[in-house]
Amino acid sequence: MRCPYCGSLDTQVKDSRPTEDSAAIRRRRICPDCGGRFTTFERVQLRELTVLKRSGRRVPFDRDKLARSIEVALRKRPVDPERVERLVSGLVRRLESMGESEITSEIIGERVMESLKQLDDVAYVRFASVYRNFREAKDFETLLGELEPRSTDAEAGEGPALRHAREPGLDD
Repeated sequence: MRCPYCGSLDTQVKDSRPTEDSAAIRRRRICPDCGGRFTTFERVQLRELTVLKRSGRRVPFDRDKLARSIEVALRKRPVDPERVERLVSGLVRRLESMGESEITSEIIGERVMESLKQLDDVAYVRFASVYRNFREAKDFETLLGELEPRSTDAEAGEGPALRHAREPGLDD
């Protein structure tokens, strides 16, 4: 692993342990040349994925890009970062398990929207507005009409945090 400080290729692992969800290995490293310390994460990758864009271009799948787009949709929302990490890991596992090495950006976008719809309505609307390229307020109205009413949760005195804590399917 290359040192991010001096570029040396001779770094040493000082500590390894699984992450909280055991989906990755966290490694603390040190560079003997400059003394710099840094952390790396190692994840299982079932297969190399290629994304087929709408324009016809093919690009390598980027887990970090997926995570960033989800984090943008969730910005300033009361969602625990661990739940976001589990959502991203679950999405990546499902995409890798599809059996195809080439996946269209539409499939990825729809899977993200399904997951966000279960996690947070506002993030779902934010992501959908960019993904579906909304042009006018009517587009938002249509999307909001698709959301399931959750009045039974409000009547039971449950806030979003309690409701989301018990929703199934997010740990896939």
